Amino acid sequence: MTVRALFFFAAALLLAAPASAQDSLYTVSGVHVDAGAASTTEAFNAAIAQGRGKAFQILYRRLTRQADWVKQPALDSAALVRIARGFTVANERRSTTRYVADVTYMFNPDAVARTLRAAQIAYSQAPVRRILVIPMSPGVSHGPWAAALQAPAFRDSLVPFTVSGAEDDAPLAALNFDAATWNDVSAVAIKNHVSEVGLVQAMYANGKMTVNIRRLGAGEQPSKTQVDVPMLQTVGTTYPAAAQAAVRAMEDLWKTRSAIDFSQRGKLTADVRITSLEQWGEIQTALSGIGNVTGVTVTAMDMNYARINLGYMGGVEQLREAVAGAGLTLTNRGGQWMLAKNP
Repeated sequence: MTVRALFFFAAALLLAAPASAQDSLYTVSGVHVDAGAASTTEAFNAAIAQGRGKAFQILYRRLTRQADWVKQPALDSAALVRIARGFTVANERRSTTRYVADVTYMFNPDAVARTLRAAQIAYSQAPVRRILVIPMSPGVSHGPWAAALQAPAFRDSLVPFTVSGAEDDAPLAALNFDAATWNDVSAVAIKNHVSEVGLVQAMYANGKMTVNIRRLGAGEQPSKTQVDVPMLQTVGTTYPAAAQAAVRAMEDLWKTRSAIDFSQRGKLTADVRITSLEQWGEIQTALSGIGNVTGVTVTAMDMNYARINLGYMGGVEQLREAVAGAGLTLTNRGGQWMLAKNP
């Protein structure tokens, strides 16, 4: 195949590549509904409508930062139907005047995106990749604090996480919360197949418990947050509430980075090394599924490299994170951006 033919074939692939919606992110399960009406049909319709509003609130809070929860758009029943894809029911019970069930609602990602953008609300478009949580109290340990963070209630956290195992305590024994860098935790992170780590430290002082959270990632500046938790009798009995507060704070810290301000736009030029036509097609397909990428234009090409102009919404770091979630790596080498497919 000639270079010219390769160029036009690749461009056609780029235009035709399908967008991949993050269906699981826009699915809300286990919404309990219970409504009564003059007939079974009316009770069913009332219950489903009632649950759809609850489900949208759950979805909205899943996608947005806690500071923006008060900005949730007030959608009427018709608007909620327009952004929904459908629903399924389980544990259904009905009578002539009552309907009870647990409902799973599916929302349309594009319709939700239009709604949030119209309201100028920053939101996350992709699920957060699983991270490793290292419990500290104040140093690394696997006592009651680690057990609290492993509670089954957190298995569906918006930031999916695995708590480091007791076998990781020895390599992390000298870990200092305030000074820790990625290099200090990279070996344990690689062992657990993650690219990000959250240090979650519980400290008791002056009649209250403080939970400190530090985010570490390869090639990233550490970020941190903290939350105070009122004491509930003893330190041990306060740990469950502190763990719940820690998970909420962790979700917000991760979403602060991934929630995209769609009024902010940018462009960059990146070089892509091509090892095969198949690999080039995979890169284009991955780019087409990244929500904050607004356009990709191939400006030059030969048998081994392509140069593309990449339009995006939000910040560059958010673009890099979204690109990483699609199995690609975007790096800056001496002022020149390079885009590559992960092995």
